[in-house]
Amino acid sequence: MATRLIANTGRTTGMATGLSAIFFQNRAALLRFLRARGAGEDAEDLLQDMWMKLEAKDLGPVADPLPYLYRMANNLMLDRYRSATRRERREQDWAEGAGGVMADPNDDLAVDERMILNQRLEQARGILADLGPRVELVFRRFRIEGVGQRLIAEELGVSLTTVEKDLQKAYRAMLALKQSLDTE
Repeated sequence: MATRLIANTGRTTGMATGLSAIFFQNRAALLRFLRARGAGEDAEDLLQDMWMKLEAKDLGPVADPLPYLYRMANNLMLDRYRSATRRERREQDWAEGAGGVMADPNDDLAVDERMILNQRLEQARGILADLGPRVELVFRRFRIEGVGQRLIAEELGVSLTTVEKDLQKAYRAMLALKQSLDTE
């Protein structure tokens, strides 16, 4: 079986096809594009997110695949920027004591919703814990705390590939949980 090097990390997979193949052929250019747009050290993480999205979706034929990938990269960067901006605004509001509207403790719907959300959060925590302490830590540091994959790898003394594989395990587990919750 033919193999292809993924993201210059030493990992291999079956021969990529479609958008994935075009992604791999243009990875260096996409990385330069993201860095030029201001992604900085997050550029590698954005490419990883992009590849995960390409692998997760069964996209049909795309008329202009390379412009599609550049637009996807730009949109991911904008989404990350917007999330960071909202997070900073939320933290600022909280620090100033204007953390938003408090739920009415007498509102049964709000109580029920909070209970359901807490139950789902506990399910997610349990699934992450079952994956092992390193996978749980990598997921928490990257997705919740916003630490870059390369820094996480250095902190843990593992390769970047190991961090990527741990994130993939966690993503698959969270996706499976989401799908099971959606069918309930």
